[in-house]
Amino acid sequence: MIVAQLMTRDVLTVAPDTPLKEVAALLASRQITGLPVVADGRVVGVVSQADILFKEHGYVERRRFQLRRPGGTKAAAATAGEAMTSPAVTTTSRRHIDEVARLMTRVGVNRLPVVDSGKLVGIVSRADLVRAFTRSDEEIASEIYDDVLGRTFWLPSHELDVKVRDGVVSLRGTLETRTLAGLLPRFVQAVPGVVRVDADVAWRVDDRARALQPAA
Repeated sequence: MIVAQLMTRDVLTVAPDTPLKEVAALLASRQITGLPVVADGRVVGVVSQADILFKEHGYVERRRFQLRRPGGTKAAAATAGEAMTSPAVTTTSRRHIDEVARLMTRVGVNRLPVVDSGKLVGIVSRADLVRAFTRSDEEIASEIYDDVLGRTFWLPSHELDVKVRDGVVSLRGTLETRTLAGLLPRFVQAVPGVVRVDADVAWRVDDRARALQPAA
């Protein structure tokens, strides 16, 4: 599953000169935790509840990716541009959501603006990613057959027996090479909603052993 399938496309944004009180009112009235800050059509930062609280309380732990505007501090901020976290951490609409989940965890953010060719096309949040993991077993199996087996590995659907129960995937069958048999469970594990992969997959050719054989 990719970001485009989960993201919100109608994105509320603010400009760098938007007063901070107006930003706070938007966050409260829309019940959201952050907004992209856009200037000349480009995302230049994100202003969040944490940025508002920084000004209110005068202190917040500084994240590794956070920069301060020259000549000012968040505690003295009066506009979105002065309070925002910048540069913005973004993603693209074609990125797989398991990669996005790792990125959000690593940088400690709750949402990411989605940018394609420099243009803001949506926003994806942790809540969106969590919803992806409530998918039915049938939806998970369908993605394994269509996306993983079909589009990624170009395998016919009858090549493997795939069963999904309560998010636990069972793979049974024989593939052409040992490398392929080792890679497939990793790709299946990355499918949203998969809790665990139980793989009993054999191979016809041990290409790893062949690669280690000395040349004649």
